[in-house]
Amino acid sequence: MNINEFDFELPEELIAQQPLKERDQSRLLVMNTGARTIAHERFHQIEDHLEAGDCLVLNNTKVWPARLIGEKKETGAGIEVLLLQQEGDTWETLVKPAKRVKPGTVVTFGDGRLTAECTKVLEHGGREMVFTYDGIFLEILQELGEMPLPPYIKEKIEDQDRYQTVYAEHYGSAAAPTAGLHFTTELLERLKAKGVQTAHLTLHVGLGTFRPVSAETVEEHDMHAEFYHLPQETAEILNETKSAGKRIIAVGTTSARTLETVAGKQENEFMEARGWTDIFIYPGYTFRGIDALLTNFHLPKSTLVMLVSALAGKEFLFRAYEEAIRERYRFFSFGDAMLIHSGGNNE
Repeated sequence: MNINEFDFELPEELIAQQPLKERDQSRLLVMNTGARTIAHERFHQIEDHLEAGDCLVLNNTKVWPARLIGEKKETGAGIEVLLLQQEGDTWETLVKPAKRVKPGTVVTFGDGRLTAECTKVLEHGGREMVFTYDGIFLEILQELGEMPLPPYIKEKIEDQDRYQTVYAEHYGSAAAPTAGLHFTTELLERLKAKGVQTAHLTLHVGLGTFRPVSAETVEEHDMHAEFYHLPQETAEILNETKSAGKRIIAVGTTSARTLETVAGKQENEFMEARGWTDIFIYPGYTFRGIDALLTNFHLPKSTLVMLVSALAGKEFLFRAYEEAIRERYRFFSFGDAMLIHSGGNNE
């Protein structure tokens, strides 16, 4: 498949620059793949599409304040460093401008409270940086770092917590699992009272998720790897949900990729698992781990729009995208949501 098959025109003004005042007041486009219908609702109405025993699977990763603005020690030139993956005090990073940072270059942050030395040039233009500091790294990072918003968001957000889900727990992501940003604590409590279960997993989102597909064909794309953990407690809830004939609804493509990774390890049963996944889901894929998906709208020609096409059907998905553009939905990280399901048990 040529990647241009997954392209679409999006008016720039539909790219949401700020989150809505109330998380659950975003719009919700509901795709019923069984009846081939499209409905327009508000996110808080999602409870109308869920029933007792269904399970929402939430990614509880937490975004690092991973964008650091520093200066080159030798010259004072401004350097931006984005933290991606950690091994002790050694980080894989992206730096701007990259041409100023070579092995041996030292960058300082916060008047020297934090120092990083470039030790290696990585593939795709990244840099390996070793950090030195006194104290606790996360505390320093929370003081000096900024939230690494995607490049299509041009405006600064005042409330950094709006780029975290209300159930975020484990630091490690370079970007938020944005489908979960619509949930409020109150909405989750209402769903619980209705008998809808929630289960948590962790997938730390890397920027490779948003990297454009550079290959001409989908099959040639080299997928990045991301760390995941599906706990035993979650595996048990998922197995009980399946045994009861209820639905597993992935909240976001990150949850979907994790569930499909684990489901592929052992037929018809979930189990506790952790590791790195580079699963690439595109049309032709057979889903084994999820029954429905709650997600935001995704970038043209991205691996995420390919994943959603695999579940909804490419033709039907792009018909929904055309309708969303016509109805002036808000797109991408701070934008509106869509629910893709096949009709469920009660519809």
